[in-house]
Amino acid sequence: MSAVPRFAIASSVDTHAHVFERGLPMPDVRRYAPDADAALATYLEHLDAHGLAHGVLVQPSFLGTDNSYLLQALRAQPQRLRGVAVVDESTGDEQLQALADAGVVGMRLNLIGLPLPDLNAPGWRRVLEQANTLGWHVELHLQAGRLPDLLPALLAAGCRVVIDHFGRPDPALGVRDPGFGHLLQQADSGRVWVKLSAPYRIWQAADCAASGRQATVQLLQAFTAGRLLWGSDWPHTQHAGQASYPAAVRWLQAWLDDAGPLQAVLGRTAFALFRFQNDMPNQGDTP
Repeated sequence: MSAVPRFAIASSVDTHAHVFERGLPMPDVRRYAPDADAALATYLEHLDAHGLAHGVLVQPSFLGTDNSYLLQALRAQPQRLRGVAVVDESTGDEQLQALADAGVVGMRLNLIGLPLPDLNAPGWRRVLEQANTLGWHVELHLQAGRLPDLLPALLAAGCRVVIDHFGRPDPALGVRDPGFGHLLQQADSGRVWVKLSAPYRIWQAADCAASGRQATVQLLQAFTAGRLLWGSDWPHTQHAGQASYPAAVRWLQAWLDDAGPLQAVLGRTAFALFRFQNDMPNQGDTP
């Protein structure tokens, strides 16, 4: 196998990566601070090296709701990149519109280690309504066991929801996690997508290919390729010793070895959800 695996799929999209620099303003309450930079130029080199046309930059948790560095990157590459911002219940409608104007197409709720927000509170209801008006999705990063406590509320609010990192099942339970089972049951809503990404946040590196494939088989059966996405999770924060961009590409190739679903996951599904405006080549009627 080549040292730099490539995708030969037109208009392919990496739907999950981060860019940042050390020294940027950070909120006092955070899980960690980065010990290295993740430059936009380096990320673009990874996209080029692996044959990926587009990328989606997700606001990292340690930068809080200050999305200014994210917007700077989006403005530098408006055709190639889209963004997912972090907002809270106090974020005003004008701020949300400004984010959208800069290329943001979704908002992230990263609730690892945090209490669940009250989505019925007036501020959150307004933010979610405006997100729906803007055509955004809500990206949810939460342990699988907690998904039943929040996912139904998002669906009841009319949101389209993207679930991060396989739904974060309990490593000891894997696909037997009842929360993962709950996630599979939401496929019929037609408004839930799942990212095949960051397996090392769930399993040991040696198990990422096999365990990720086991989860992918069930997700593919429930959601079809039309509701699955792939992300590199570059620069693999807190797990740089366990992962790399080439490894992320190889893992996906191990999880999805059928050309049809792989083409849909990397191409048409992501291209539509993240609203890349270029003309997309006809990829046929792949599932």
